[in-house]
Amino acid sequence: MTGMLQNDGRVVSSTHPGDILDAFAAAAARLGDAREQVRRVIIGQDVVIDQCLAAILAGGHALIVGVPGLGKTRLVEALAAALGLSTRRIQCTPDLMPGDILGSEVLETGADGARAFRFIEGPVFTELLMADEINRASPRTQSALLQAMAERRVAVAGLNRQLPDPFHVLATQNPLEQEGTYPLPEAQLDRFLFEIRIEYPSVADERRMLLATTGLDQTEVEPVLDPEGLRAAQHVVRAMPVGAKVVDAILALVRGARPETAGDPKIAAALAWGPGPRAAQALMLASRARALLDGREAPSLDDVAALAAPVLRHRMGLSFAARAEGESVEALIGLAVARILG
Repeated sequence: MTGMLQNDGRVVSSTHPGDILDAFAAAAARLGDAREQVRRVIIGQDVVIDQCLAAILAGGHALIVGVPGLGKTRLVEALAAALGLSTRRIQCTPDLMPGDILGSEVLETGADGARAFRFIEGPVFTELLMADEINRASPRTQSALLQAMAERRVAVAGLNRQLPDPFHVLATQNPLEQEGTYPLPEAQLDRFLFEIRIEYPSVADERRMLLATTGLDQTEVEPVLDPEGLRAAQHVVRAMPVGAKVVDAILALVRGARPETAGDPKIAAALAWGPGPRAAQALMLASRARALLDGREAPSLDDVAALAAPVLRHRMGLSFAARAEGESVEALIGLAVARILG
């Protein structure tokens, strides 16, 4: 069994209620410290930070959508530093090949003249991978990354090679310039636990950012967790109880976002396709993770409502008529949340 994080930093395996509560308190405290470390350098994006942390705690990957210059790369670096994870960055381009990210075998000659193949690991062999502008990679390269995200291993030269544990992908996408891009297929979008929208900061936050980032002193992020501690916190998330009302709300919300089972005729008519069971699993785990980040021992309906959009928005497709009428997925999710969760 995966270990549980204790107050003194030790990790032990236990299912005793007292140990689980101690592990919960320790994980909540350390995650709170990690969140504050990231907020020191990423100003005005508290919701984005919390959603990224929730995605990682839930064991998933996140797609971060935003215009250039909003600090997406710095965000990933800060998260990796606070969580004590190794990190690498891939700049996706149309000529990027699968071997460029997975790695490849090279033929080497030893000192004795013997020749042998040696595998050189690609950037995917890290604990927190940033795939910058993922929609600029070719479908072939996107498919290679999909296997890594889904299976936590890659196949190179006929051998399966295990990726580090933990392994998470935070990919970015520019919503404005789509020329020369390869839109992600639904199968790959579904592998992302969240689609996180990052917006411009407020005037006050942008002023703070301007003063904090243009001086001589630069704020550094201190590590709070390590890979073992993160795995223990992820175990705490899965050990958290979930009330029947929350489970029923998640099921109703996901099924209500499908054209075949939507209770609202407007939603049913506007959708071409809706979220599958993986969306319900994502919403369940993410709600637990959000509760842990807030120091609560169980998720609530507020967690489900707050995370409905990032979990569902990339798992729903509008019909042609709905697009012609200017309908949006965000509005439909809002309708479903209001109808089911009040």
